[in-house]
Amino acid sequence: DGELTSFFFVTLPESLPIAVITRFINWFHEFGIPVGGVIVNGVIEKDKIGAEGIPFVKNRIQMQEEYMEQIGRLFGDQVRAIVPLLDREIKGVSMLNRTIGYLFGEA
Repeated sequence: DGELTSFFFVTLPESLPIAVITRFINWFHEFGIPVGGVIVNGVIEKDKIGAEGIPFVKNRIQMQEEYMEQIGRLFGDQVRAIVPLLDREIKGVSMLNRTIGYLFGEA
C-alpha cells in the first residue's frame, strides 16, 4: 500500500553504492513500488577536521563532496537524511538512539 509503505535506500557518498541504489530505484519505479527517499550515510563532517587534518582524510572529504553533488543531482529532494560518519558502527540501541536525530532532523 503506497499510502502506508515505501522503501528508503541508504547509500554512501561513493561511486559503487550510488550506482547500485540508482539501479534499484529505477527498478522500483518500473514495478510501481513506492520509494520514500534516500539516506546518505558515513559522511565525514568537514568542520570536525582541523586545518592540519591528515591528507588521507582531506582527500576522502573532497571525494565525498564530489559524490554529494552527484547525489544531489540524481536524487534531489528525495534525499531525506544525511548521517555523518560516526566513531562507532550503528549497532545496538544506544547507537541507534544517537542516529535518530540525524534521520528525523533533530541533530
